[in-house]
Amino acid sequence: MSTPLFHSVPPALSTLYGTIDGHVKSGAPVFAGTPGSISVRSNQHGRQYYVHRYYDGAGTQREKYLGLVGEADEGVEALRGRINETKALLRDIRLLIREGFQAADSQTYATLAALHLHGLFQAGATLVGSHAFGILLNQMGVRAAAYATEDVDVARREELAFEKYPESSFLEMLRDSGIHFVEVPQLDIRKPSSSFKRQGKSRFHVDLLVPSRDASIGIAEVPELKAHATTLPFLAYLLGETTMATLLCSEGACPVRVPVAERFAIHKLVVSQLRTGRDAKSDKDIHQASVLLAVLGERFPGAVESAVAELPASALRYLKRAKPAVDEALAASPRALAEFEDALANIKL
Repeated sequence: MSTPLFHSVPPALSTLYGTIDGHVKSGAPVFAGTPGSISVRSNQHGRQYYVHRYYDGAGTQREKYLGLVGEADEGVEALRGRINETKALLRDIRLLIREGFQAADSQTYATLAALHLHGLFQAGATLVGSHAFGILLNQMGVRAAAYATEDVDVARREELAFEKYPESSFLEMLRDSGIHFVEVPQLDIRKPSSSFKRQGKSRFHVDLLVPSRDASIGIAEVPELKAHATTLPFLAYLLGETTMATLLCSEGACPVRVPVAERFAIHKLVVSQLRTGRDAKSDKDIHQASVLLAVLGERFPGAVESAVAELPASALRYLKRAKPAVDEALAASPRALAEFEDALANIKL
């Protein structure tokens, strides 16, 4: 008997996640690191001043000067309220994580929180890849095999909708996490970098992605971020329908933009067939797609058919190539498999 691809979380936990999700989307405080605490220090002249003590995304303890006691009281009190509001969420967030909800590690969280604080996700940037997959599982109230990755993929379909271009570059925004990111050189040193990694031996890195105009992979300028991005085929389809969602971490919660589950699943299947050979990444693509297809087939009938209908004609042959792997993966989810087969039956090459 085939093993189910997912398990539903208890309704009480789904309700709790929904409460946190609503609070975050309504503008809950976000820190690029731990919320920390406020302390009072004395300078060499005996004057007391406030500092904000916290740990950044690199795990380094920081102290930020806030102003003199008696002069900065109002601003400090507002910050203390934001810290306390965030800490009030942490107990519930830890409960969800212990019960199997997907969560980011501290460096990933601080990095995405820094981008959020610069307004990227509100302007249209979208988190894709395995971190987005984890968020979609949380949204749909299911448990599945945990994802483990040191890759953070941030994509944009078109020019981000800032009121005016940010003063900071994408690299500078990343460094506001407290992590010292550096550009990753291309094999061809004449080409600009589109990937950024934590300095040193760490494998943690962030890739900036945009859609390609054809089936090729290349490099394109992203002027509003003073950066360059890797161009990928069929990425425009994935980014054609997105939603705001909540990223969990033991240190807080942050709003990010992610693709809708049905497009994520179909795009993963297409990408799995674009990879050279049947490598581990291709298998991961098919697994993540199959999990989402199983949930969608059971809870959101018609979503997969709509997503397939909107897929570009040039991608349909790749989707059909993935069918044997999907048939095997969805053996324990006959309803989802039937929905996928019906969706494929309605397309013409």
